[in-house]
Amino acid sequence: MTRSRVALLGAMGIDNFGSGLFLPLVLVYASRVIGVPLVAVGTAITVGTTAGLLVPPLAGRLIDHAGPRVGVLSAQLMQAAGATVYLFAHGVGGVVVASVLLGAGQQLFHSCLYALIAEVAGDVPKDRPFAEVGMARAGGFGLGGLTSSGLLTWFDDCGYRIALIADVGTFLVAAGIVVTFVRPARRVVRIVRRCPGVLRNRPYLALILLTGMFGLSLDFFLIGTPVFILDRLHAPQWLPGAILLLLTVLTSFGGTVALRLTRQLSRIDAMRAGSALFAAWCAVSLGVLLVPRSWQVPYMLIATLVYAAGDLVFGPRCGALAEAAAPPEAKGRYLAAFQYAFTMAQVLAPAVVSLFSVSIWLPWVLVGVCSCLAVLGLGRLGPRLPTRAVSPIQS
Repeated sequence: MTRSRVALLGAMGIDNFGSGLFLPLVLVYASRVIGVPLVAVGTAITVGTTAGLLVPPLAGRLIDHAGPRVGVLSAQLMQAAGATVYLFAHGVGGVVVASVLLGAGQQLFHSCLYALIAEVAGDVPKDRPFAEVGMARAGGFGLGGLTSSGLLTWFDDCGYRIALIADVGTFLVAAGIVVTFVRPARRVVRIVRRCPGVLRNRPYLALILLTGMFGLSLDFFLIGTPVFILDRLHAPQWLPGAILLLLTVLTSFGGTVALRLTRQLSRIDAMRAGSALFAAWCAVSLGVLLVPRSWQVPYMLIATLVYAAGDLVFGPRCGALAEAAAPPEAKGRYLAAFQYAFTMAQVLAPAVVSLFSVSIWLPWVLVGVCSCLAVLGLGRLGPRLPTRAVSPIQS
């Protein structure tokens, strides 16, 4: 592993450590510390998320002309600025500005990250580099969440500001590592005018759509599982945190293991297996309603193992396929557009979770059906993608 790859892993772990410190606390911080009503905070964050939707097309052109490292650095500085605005905000106006900066910065970061991983890795299959970065980010986010819990326990409301200041620091430290130690293996300036746009590449559009169906499970897990466990099952308050901790441990250490275990599968087949595991997770989780109450806690922990397996199998292969299937002349634009798969899921997930108010089973069925459709769609999509992208020689 090159020094640049090691530095990138460190930077991504530090970056996500800061995100784990503060992102889960944004709503509470703005309402309790700044004093903005919760409804206004939710509206402000929605504005920030909406503003971020405009970023990927701009990010794609930035990547193709200046390189993904410039985009990642800009994103980290933008997020540091947004967190700083939160630190000095005194009303809803400051929250809106901070939300816009953070939302745009997050979209820019994720739009550029895949391209940066690919360039740092060089001319090798990208499955393992994507798995390694995913492990580093998962571990960093989990440690950040645990640290923020400790800060709030020890320092009460002052812990929010400490977490926020540390968040700003992690963005700056990560940016410093990227600018100092991360060197792409090669950077070729390409002419992109003759390359068809993403909207004209139907197989790639289908890949974005099908990945979005998978991505819905990711966001539904994060925001829907606590609602299901606490509001519908009336399980112990600590169970959502225990489930998240279990997932963090598994994804922090299991990425390369899952890659080795599935090395005989093509990228499409691995993604189909991951989607099938997510559909199974939905069915297993819904089955908790048939389990005696005394067994529900261990049952949900076991269900998390199914979810983690799907995430580990699908995630690295998904990023590697998106990178390999993108035309070299416009890789930045294609990978930035690929980010819409996850943005679409982020927008839809809250609406799906809200359906728990209609029926306890309906959200699980919808998410499970989307995963099943992804399995079927990926099977039809495989032959339409470049063979080199679907079935590479593993590194």
